[in-house]
Amino acid sequence: MRDVLLRTDGRAGFVTLNRPKAINALTHAMVRRIDEALTAWADDPAVETVVIEGAGERGLCAGGDIRAIHDDARAGGTASVDFWRDEYRLNARIARYPKPYVAFMDGIVMGGGVGVSAHGSVRIVTERSRVAMPETGIGFVPDVGGTYLLGRAPGELGTHLALTGEGVGAADALLTGLADHFVPSEDLPRLALELTRAPAREVLPRFARPAPAGDLAARRAWIDGCYTADTVEDIVDRLLDSGVPEAKEAATTLLAKSPTALKVTLAAIRRARLLDSLETVLNMEFRLSCAALSSADLVEGIRAQVVDKDRTPHWSPATLPEVTAGAVTRYFAAPATAEPFRS
Repeated sequence: MRDVLLRTDGRAGFVTLNRPKAINALTHAMVRRIDEALTAWADDPAVETVVIEGAGERGLCAGGDIRAIHDDARAGGTASVDFWRDEYRLNARIARYPKPYVAFMDGIVMGGGVGVSAHGSVRIVTERSRVAMPETGIGFVPDVGGTYLLGRAPGELGTHLALTGEGVGAADALLTGLADHFVPSEDLPRLALELTRAPAREVLPRFARPAPAGDLAARRAWIDGCYTADTVEDIVDRLLDSGVPEAKEAATTLLAKSPTALKVTLAAIRRARLLDSLETVLNMEFRLSCAALSSADLVEGIRAQVVDKDRTPHWSPATLPEVTAGAVTRYFAAPATAEPFRS
């Protein structure tokens, strides 16, 4: 059975990620198949709207196939580099797509799942949505344009989400600019049907509803106050000294993440804010990903969270002060391979 199902129905083309047991985690072959479909449909006058959805009940997509990345990194291979290059090109294609690209962000949407949805022109969340960029927990850095998206969230909300890996529901996805509309999950089949009959701009107003209340708006004061600090160490200190229980919990969360990944992520978010295009940011993230592939923390993080599932990663270096400025700078160096986009 194919891992990506493609069909056209009336005015719409449908992309269904079809690895439900893996929460539709993306493989290289899946990325290529999606890209081929988008290329074909861009010039097909019969297809007015593209819809991406996930098979099964658990979510749209849990991210890239990190087991494969783990095995590649352990073997010293380059398959992950080729995967990322094509994946990031797909992310940019989605952002520039000439037709409405409607993403059903129902259930779990993480990492690479954000990449194939949150760059679309019509991003729909439901009461079941849980959207996250949890990369620092596996010794990695938010990619697939994640630093571009989170770097442009209001205040320091994106910095908080990037560093902690916290997942957000529908209202907070809307607040941070990761989504556009809330539609109850039970209405998605009818919405999909209507998109086969009429343009998205006519259909969506009939289905969009106010989202249930979120959490981030009420936390905005302490998040903005703490995450404007210059270093991760200072952020942690501010969180601990804030007197806010939720802030102290965030500090505890940070201290469990890869120290190197945290410092590189903070630098990446701040650099992404100054870059002028998604493609430029994706090139930066490609450099970070290539550097991470040869790091001890990526292998160890995936081992602890996904392979052995003991949830006790042993980071190297183990503490934030041990991560030097030079170690962070190394991640931003040009890789010895072609980047996704030419300068």
